[in-house]
Amino acid sequence: MAITKSTSNEVIEVVGEYKLIGVKKITTINEDGEVISKSNHRSTYSPDTDVSTLDADVAAVASAVWTQEVKDAYQAYVATLPQPGPIED
Repeated sequence: MAITKSTSNEVIEVVGEYKLIGVKKITTINEDGEVISKSNHRSTYSPDTDVSTLDADVAAVASAVWTQEVKDAYQAYVATLPQPGPIED
């Protein structure tokens, strides 16, 4: 009785002006060659993400679409967002 686990990036999509990257990862558990469990996990990455922390296929997409112009535009956008104030009890 062999149980194996595998994960794969099933969908990598680039969305919007700032080229946000969405990834759908599927984790599959097999027992003796039969799928006994399958689950999905989604992650989203923005142009300020450290590419070295991404899976190789996602990093390749990020390197292609996150030009310096896109990164600069994203940073300028983030700078316009209101900053949260202190939380009071």
